[in-house]
Order: sequence, then C-alpha cells, then structure tokens
Amino acid sequence: MGKTYEGGVPLAEVVRSGFVEGVHRGSVVVLDADGAPVAGAGDVTSPVFPRSSNKPMQAVGMFRAGLALTDPADVALVAASHAGEDFHLARVGALLAGAGLDESALHCPPELPVGEDARAAVLRAGGGPTRTQMNCSGKHSGMLLTCLAAGWPLDGYWRPEHPLQQRLRDAVEEFTGERAAAVGVDGCGAPVLAVSLTGLAGAYLRLVSAEPGSVPRTVADAMRTHPEIVGGTQADDTRLMRGVPGLLAKVGAEGVIAVAVPGTGAVALKIDDGAGRARMPVLVSALRRLGLDAPVLAEYAEVPLFGGGLPVGAVRPVW
Repeated sequence: MGKTYEGGVPLAEVVRSGFVEGVHRGSVVVLDADGAPVAGAGDVTSPVFPRSSNKPMQAVGMFRAGLALTDPADVALVAASHAGEDFHLARVGALLAGAGLDESALHCPPELPVGEDARAAVLRAGGGPTRTQMNCSGKHSGMLLTCLAAGWPLDGYWRPEHPLQQRLRDAVEEFTGERAAAVGVDGCGAPVLAVSLTGLAGAYLRLVSAEPGSVPRTVADAMRTHPEIVGGTQADDTRLMRGVPGLLAKVGAEGVIAVAVPGTGAVALKIDDGAGRARMPVLVSALRRLGLDAPVLAEYAEVPLFGGGLPVGAVRPVW
C-alpha cells in the first residue's frame, strides 16, 4: 500500500461558556491564482478521498465521453449533491425519462431527502426512500446518459473497470495532476478516487481558469450559475456561490470542501473527524488569507453553540 493520509492538526476549537470542550483536527491548503501554495496546515500532500468534491471533474469526463446536455441547470445537476428538493427530483426524472429510463436504472441506493423537515414531509405523505432522492442521483443519471451516448453497456456502469469509470478517472487524474492513489466505493456505490488536498485545490483552480466555452469551464460556469442545483436551497456550497461572485465550491462527505475563485486562488480542506460544523469556519479563515471578504463569509466564520435554547459558545477556527 502506498502513502496514506497521516492526519491533521488542530484547526477549530469548540468553546462552550468560555471553556474549550473539544478540538477538530484536519488539514487545509491555500493556493494563489498561479497554483502556488501560500498557506496550509496538516497533511496536504498525502491522498484522501475527496468524496463528492470529485464530482466536477467527473462531470468533465462525462461530457468528454459524449454526454450532451443543452440546459446549464442539467449540467450543474450532473455535478451535484442535491438535497432532494422538488425541483431536484423533477430535473432528475426528466433526464431519465428523456433517455427512456426510470429510477430503476440508477445504481445509487434509495434514500430520503436531505434535511429533517424534508424527510418528515415525505414520511407524512406516505412516501419513503427512493433512488432519485439520493443526493448523487444527478451524477448517476449523467453516467447512464453518457453510456448511452458512447455506446457502452448500462450494466455495471458503476464498476471501476467499466469504460465510463476509466474515462472519469482520466479526468480526475488530469485535473489534479496526480495518479489516483486508491479507488474506493463512495456512498452512492460509484468509485471514489484518492488524491491529495493540494491536487484537489489545483483541480478547482484549473476548472475556473479554463478557456470560456471549453468543457471544464462549461461545468464550472453551470455550477456557479445554478448553485441551488449543486446543493440545495440552504446548502453551504450553494450559499457560498451565491454570496461570493465567481466562486466555485463543492462539499464532500467526511468534512471535505474545495473552493476556487478565478484570479484569486483555491482552497481544499478536510476535517479529520468528518464534522461538518468545523468545515465552514476553517474555510472562511482560509479564504480570508486570499483577501476575500463577503457577508456570507462573516455568517460562516463561527458556528454557534446553544445551551437552554440560547447561544453560549461557538465552533471557531484556531488556524
């Protein structure tokens, strides 16, 4: 086995009533507009699983393999981890129906939508988990349509040896500038490729810096134009793209996020324990090192902690 992630350093602390009751460790890298590292902490050169933060590069691989979508919102959906809101489900259903498919063709597992209120609404209405509600159903729909366009079999489209997945691996390796150190099974059942945080940040910088009209730029532009498709109405990456002009962002499971702003730089980070509450404060600290400022960053700079229904502390960066 090759080199594996060695773990990070303290990046955020949990302060309750003035007492530090916990620490979140992790790793973060900050690149300037030319791709040179200007700040960082932890292990940023060993491979990690970026999880869904790989989706923009995978989307590039699909379009290069023959996927043809004319609506930028559908392009964004292929790179999305959607919240299963009604507009997400309608768009996934339309993509599948347009190809003569239904959700039975999807390999991703049945799930309820993201968010307690949304899940409760489905259950109250007598519904249950479905494959289209799974947050990766847009990506899987894109994979199926790519196979149809390329003349590849739908059977086993999610397997690493399938020609589709080989093309998607090529795209991830091209944009990160690294060979995948490992191939795992993501939560949706499709392959996830291990690369370094430095490679991941560089990939996002290449996406936003690509020539207008090129495939990678088309993917980046679609995500930034339709951020609500990428995540959901209240998703962190959606709100970031709404609040910072030109910013491309995509979260990944286990505390990962990657962000790039053309002409400014890029950030990739991982919180070791996978805690989402630490991810955004650390990201804000990193983006401020690039000179970025916006109201949405102030909102994410700390995550409040509550006691008795009142704010009594916060999760805040220490890096």
